[in-house]
This record gives sequence, structure tokens and C-alpha cells, in this order.
Amino acid sequence: MPSQSELFSQEKATENIPLAEKARPASIEQMVGQNKLLDQGSMLRNMMEKDEYSSFILWGPPGSGKTTIARIIEASTSHQFSSFSAVFSKISDVKAMMQSAEKQHRFNSRKTIIFVDEIHRFNKSQQDAFLPYVESGAVVLIGATTENPSFEVISALLSRCHVFTLARLQDEHIEQILQRTIDNDIRKRSISRDALTLLANMSGGDGRKALNNLEMIFRNTHTGEAIDIETVKSATGSHSLFYDKKGEEHYNLISALQKSIRGSDPQAAIYWLARMLEAGEDPMYITRRLVRIATEDIGLADPNALVQAIAVKEAVHFLGMPEANTALTQLTVYLATAPKSNATETAYLAAREDAVKTSHMRVPLHICNAPTKLMKDLGYNEGYRYSHNYEHGYSYQKRFPDEMNEKTYYQPSSFGFETEIKKRLDWWDGLKKRQLKKEDKDKS
Repeated sequence: MPSQSELFSQEKATENIPLAEKARPASIEQMVGQNKLLDQGSMLRNMMEKDEYSSFILWGPPGSGKTTIARIIEASTSHQFSSFSAVFSKISDVKAMMQSAEKQHRFNSRKTIIFVDEIHRFNKSQQDAFLPYVESGAVVLIGATTENPSFEVISALLSRCHVFTLARLQDEHIEQILQRTIDNDIRKRSISRDALTLLANMSGGDGRKALNNLEMIFRNTHTGEAIDIETVKSATGSHSLFYDKKGEEHYNLISALQKSIRGSDPQAAIYWLARMLEAGEDPMYITRRLVRIATEDIGLADPNALVQAIAVKEAVHFLGMPEANTALTQLTVYLATAPKSNATETAYLAAREDAVKTSHMRVPLHICNAPTKLMKDLGYNEGYRYSHNYEHGYSYQKRFPDEMNEKTYYQPSSFGFETEIKKRLDWWDGLKKRQLKKEDKDKS
């Protein structure tokens, strides 16, 4: 029978476990917000139920359940399971674990499931270390990342892994997690509907953040106490901003930001930017929209707009919030005050329409490469005019499909740098007309 001191130690140890860890689901059925990924018959669900795994990457925003899925697998699998974080582990740790897994596979015919949290933090050489063991079947790799695997995981490793995408938790899912945690708490607190909604809204779709905020409230309330909006504000030091991240208001605000920039109104654009940031919108979502605005609404009227946007994307990624707010403001002002043109978007949409209709038309032979003798004999590249060999570095040839008339898709606006582009296009058009006139004269 445990002594009184042992019981006290166990109780203290439990108290020291973060609430987010205590509330972590222990089974698939307890998880919320990832129904599509974990539905009956889904690939991941089948893997977990059959205990038959192939390597995969869990990609999703913070607090969406990536680590929870790995923990559920760890608790239920008959395979050997090991895990480590890419933040704290060295390449030597990786190699040692791989070698141990290889021995298990060779001598005991057992696979080892290895869970790597934040796998995007590993560099190329560290990720390369997994390849031979994944290929041999000794290791089933489960990686978790908040970053796009297409850019952060090497292609050789990515090609051997299925990618499962986790959705950002909706407010209703956060509310469900919070309510379940409150109901299971031994101190029997209650929470008002408005306070629950506020807590969910403050989380930004991050279940861990929501539970951390709830833990602060628990520390500042007593057994049986009711939690209301004022309790939430007082305990978290946060103020409520109305922002419906799951519905119409989300799209209304980003639309207001883009249309303010498009309308060259930096003051209104800054206001809408602040509304979104202070309400907890993902800064990378806003950044992606600003990059799009740089190409959709400004384009070649100011080619530097896209350069600025990509630079700010890096700054936001590097700084995070709240420090990135000034970088986003800087870009917003730059875009709002830049000359505007949608000529490149208009050009692409027109070209896309023709491309869909004419996708069966072949590339003209004179602008095809001819790397083999057979292709040369068939006329590939025959008659191609290498522009650099001609006066002014230009020689006209028809480069549309033979069956298709030439089209003009891109028509520069009369604003910003596009006035210079128009001069260039006019100059080349003049050379083209002179060349065709000369060729007609030579024929006659």
C-alpha cells in the first residue's frame, strides 16, 4: 500500500502535467475536427486499425492533432515505437536510432515506427539519413510538420511518404474540446456560452492554445466557480475582437483589405490589416493574399511589388507575431501606393481559355529541340532562327501552333513600369513589321 508521502508525490506530479497533455485524446473516437482524415474506411484509419503502417507525413497547423495521432499509434501498435523532436535531436541521435531499428528488423523481423516531430527542422543531410532504412522496411517514418512538405521535406523522402493533411480546428471543435475538459475537471466549474465562444475565438484554431488559456483560467478560479467573459478576459489578459474566422466575416475582411489596396487607399488597408491581426488571423494567410495582390492588382506596373512581397513573406516567417506586424504594414502601404495594373492576370485568363481549346495542337517543328539524328531528319528545329545572331538580337518567326492564328494577350496599361514595357513591345513590333515587309518584297 502506498505511503501518504507517495500519494502526495503522485498528486503533485499529476498537477504538474500541463492541461493540454491531460486532455489529450487517448483514442481516435475522442479526436475532434479531423473527421475526413479519420473516418471509417480512410487510409489512415485503416492503417491504425490493422496496425499495418507505411511511412507518412502529418501536415497541419499548430494544435490540430498531429502529435495526438502519433501518441494514439504509440499506445496501440504492436511494433516498436520511438520518437524524438527535430528541434532537440542531433544527426548522431538519428543515426543511432536508425541502426537500432535495422538490428531489430534484421534479427527479430520487427519494424520500428519512428515519429519525428517538426521534421521540417531537419536539414537535408539529416533527412537523407532516413532514406536507406525507410527503403529497407526497417523503419516506418511518421513525420509531423506545420510547414508545406513540398518545400521542407526532401523530394527523395517525400516520394516514399504519403502526406496526410490536418485541417485547422473550427471554433465549434475548440468549444467541444474545452467543454469536455471542463466537464471532466474534478473542481466542477461551469462556463457560460459567451465565455466558451470567446475562448474558442481567441485560440485561432489551435487546440493546444485554447487549453493553455483554459489552464490560466483554472489557476485563477476556485472549485464550483462559474467562468464568464470577464473571467476569461481577466485571466488571459486579452480583449475580445469580433472576428468570425469560420464564416462570412473572415472573407469580408480579407476582401476589404484587398479592395482597399486595389483602390490605392493605404489608410483603410492598414485598418483592415490591424483588424485581422489583432483578432488572431494567421499572419501567413494574410501574407499569401498580399503576394497575390502584388501580382493580381499591380503586376508589371511595379515589378518590385512582388520582390517586396516575397521579402516580407520571409520576414513574417522569421519573426512571427507580434513582431511581424510592422513588416506586414510596410508591405500593405507599399502595395496600396503602387501603380495598379491587372494586365498580366487578364493576359493569362485569355491565354488559358485558348490553351484549353487548342491543347491538341502540336508545337511548331522549327521551335522544337532536336537532340537526336532521327528528330533532325524529321525536321525538328529546322529553320529555327537564333535571335542573338540577328541585328538588334531579334528575328520574327511564328511561334504559335501552325493551325492557330497569332493572338495578343498581354496589353500593358499606361501606368508605372508598364509604360516602359509598352515602348519595348512597340519597338519589337516595328522590327517585326519591317522584317515581314522586306520578306514580302524579296518574294516579289
